[in-house]
Order: sequence, then C-alpha cells, then structure tokens
Amino acid sequence: MTTGEKLAMLRKNKGLTQEELSEILGVSRQSVSRWEMDLAFPETEKLIKLSRLYDCSIDFMLRGSFEKEKENTLLSYTDCSRFIKECGYFFIATVREGKPRLRPFGMIYAGSRGLYIATDKKKSVYSEIIENPSVEIGSYNLATRKWIRISAEAEREESLAVTEEMLEAYPVIKAKYAGEREADFVIFKLIIKEAYIE
Repeated sequence: MTTGEKLAMLRKNKGLTQEELSEILGVSRQSVSRWEMDLAFPETEKLIKLSRLYDCSIDFMLRGSFEKEKENTLLSYTDCSRFIKECGYFFIATVREGKPRLRPFGMIYAGSRGLYIATDKKKSVYSEIIENPSVEIGSYNLATRKWIRISAEAEREESLAVTEEMLEAYPVIKAKYAGEREADFVIFKLIIKEAYIE
C-alpha cells in the first residue's frame, strides 16, 4: 500500500472528506487529492499534524507497505485495532483439550494501556482462555489483501475505566449487559508477543 493510499484510508477511517481535511490542515483540497494519488507529498509540518490527527506514527504513513520489521518491533495497539476494525471482524484461536479452536470475533478495543477483547463468562471461549491464556488473532482485509496476525497472552482486565471505555465503544454490548447480565461481561487484555501485517 502506497503512502497516498494509506493517507486516503486514514482520512476515510476518521470520517473526513478531502475538503474537511484541507480546512483542518490549511491547504487546498487539491493538495490533499494530490497526496492521496501519490502525485505530491505532504510537508514535514503537515505530516506531523496528520500523525496527531490520525493517531499513528509518521513512519507508518511513510513506509511503502504495512509490514513491520520483525526484530522486536511491534505494531501499536492502535495500529492493530485500526486494521482489524477496517476488516470488520477477526478470528481468535484458543486451545481446548490440546486442540486449536478457531472462531469469529467482533469486539476489540485499543485503549491507551493495551489491546482488549470482550466476551461472556458463559461462552466456551472464556473458559478456554482461563485454562490456556495463549491466543492468536487474525484478520484479512479484502481491499488491501493483507493479513494481521497477533500472538498474545490474555489476562483478565478488572479496570472499571477500561470497562466503561469498551462499553462506550460498543453501545450494543452496553445494552446487552445492563443490569443482572453485567456480571457475565468480561474483558481480557492482550499482552502482545508478536504482531505483524503481511
């Protein structure tokens, strides 16, 4: 994915039009269009503003592809969440009785302190993670034809602040787990061991 394609994707993910972005940055709409078509390149000052606006690194915007070097460099929690949300779904692999179990999943949240998933205590995925906290997550973006793969250890997250943030991010969950069902709602923080896009 080129820098221009990434700039267009990040702008759309933020829900902005080219016109709205041009007003925020103090440039013409044509400048934004030229950046996104790889016909021109934003100045350093504009790259810094874009990095803050899109909550991503300048390095992420400038690399020729989404791939990260595998030497101990991890994708950020935000990078992981953004990629998966763009896909619209992800799969989680757990272990049950020594055998891998794969299932679709939909709730993922990147907070300032980590990457989180949520489930129900009554579901088998909950007991599988409690028994063996090693999990893998994967998602495929049909538009870019890229995969994200995350290997992690899951640990229970007890923070009320994280719970509130996740419930705000997913109003449908908030409605489902109101009242008596609230005790069934559980969040796991993913301690990422490896994360990359290929």
